[in-house]
Amino acid sequence: MRRATLYSCALLSGFTCLTLLVACASDSALSEPRPTVPTVTGHPSEPTINGSTTAPRNNTNTNRLPDSTNPSDPAPQNTQPGQTSPSTQTSRAGQTSPTTQTGQTDPNALADGNIADANIAIAQVLVLDEPIDMTIANDDPMAWIAQRGGRVLRVDLSQGVVVEEILDISTETVARGEQGLLGIAVQDGWLYANFTDRHGHTRIDAFQREGTGINDTRRTILSQEQPFPNHNGGALAFGPDANLYIGFGDGGSANDPLNSGQDLNSWLGSILRIKPTPTAAESYAIPPDNPYLTAEGAPETFISGVRNPWRFSFDKETHDLWIGDVGQNLYEEVTVLLAANGGGVGANLGWRLREGLHEFSGAKPPNHVDPVWEYGRDQGCSVTGGYVYRGRAIPELVGSYVFGDYCSSRIWAVQISSGEVEFRDFAVAVPGGELAAFGQDANGELYTLSLSGAVSKIVPQ
Repeated sequence: MRRATLYSCALLSGFTCLTLLVACASDSALSEPRPTVPTVTGHPSEPTINGSTTAPRNNTNTNRLPDSTNPSDPAPQNTQPGQTSPSTQTSRAGQTSPTTQTGQTDPNALADGNIADANIAIAQVLVLDEPIDMTIANDDPMAWIAQRGGRVLRVDLSQGVVVEEILDISTETVARGEQGLLGIAVQDGWLYANFTDRHGHTRIDAFQREGTGINDTRRTILSQEQPFPNHNGGALAFGPDANLYIGFGDGGSANDPLNSGQDLNSWLGSILRIKPTPTAAESYAIPPDNPYLTAEGAPETFISGVRNPWRFSFDKETHDLWIGDVGQNLYEEVTVLLAANGGGVGANLGWRLREGLHEFSGAKPPNHVDPVWEYGRDQGCSVTGGYVYRGRAIPELVGSYVFGDYCSSRIWAVQISSGEVEFRDFAVAVPGGELAAFGQDANGELYTLSLSGAVSKIVPQ
């Protein structure tokens, strides 16, 4: 279903390198994006939770640029394109029977609602300085919100107040263009931060928690030199398998000049999966079922063929992995990778051969997965991935994937059921525009984060 509504466009600033005006269109234009109905292939099974790992890996990427290279230099070193190795990965039609991490049906989970009946509003909670990511810790009732300038705050969302600052790395990063503190995640007594250093290169650092904050114990888990200042990715998420998933863009510039998306030996253009070991001799280990552990390719790589995955998340109930990947010129895309099919192990999302559902520079690669939804530049210019709603305040929205666009700051959702993909435009936009991220609290309720400052809650209308 598509609701006929009109909206005004937002002017890009700050977070993007270019300033441009997005053309406006009515929702009737959303008949142009074509959905892909996902299906279950039946192999492989969902990755083992808390599975054993192989021998730890060194935290150095062999495809890094020299330390002396200026990250803004438009002439990067040559890299050798990797080869793809075939394996099957597709998606499935919607699942309506939520399961726990043990695979048992959760008796307390709500059944999926009807997206056609859902109506939402945006309630501003507080204003921060360029909020860019949000996470929660299982033992802390407060939300942890990262500001792009390098600070992480504990926030009482129910009261709309900052409780305390728990991390400040503002002297180690620069918030400009697509750089800065870009993502955070929490697990097992550690806070993980994904940021670009003052030279523009990516670091994933672990900070040991103590009480409600952190202490002085810190470990760099991995780092990656960036050939260009854009497309750094930045998302971090712990999966239901307790492994850390890390999103890397293709390295930047335009049109993927290094062919990073199809170079399996490069971390760029990929989503990695590792087991952090911040107190061990090596900073991380490789899960034994990573697709390139014994095949050609970087063993840390879990998914390839992404351009700039700006937010991905796991469905709390089904464990499916949802990815918002920013397009080049024409199409923004949303992809779902099913837990029933291994959560996307070895999947290739197609970049730079594909942009959305369309050819960009070549035919579909082996292992390719089409997006479940795409939209054109008449609706926005930079997808912001979100979450599958699993809260209780809006029963009609349960089971729908909520996402939006940075430029238009509109909130949308898709639902997969009965072999169909249904789209919903809620005709609302985040306060202040510049929709940079979504957050999910312990109860499954969703929040929006705007680089202009607003942190807002999605509530029933």
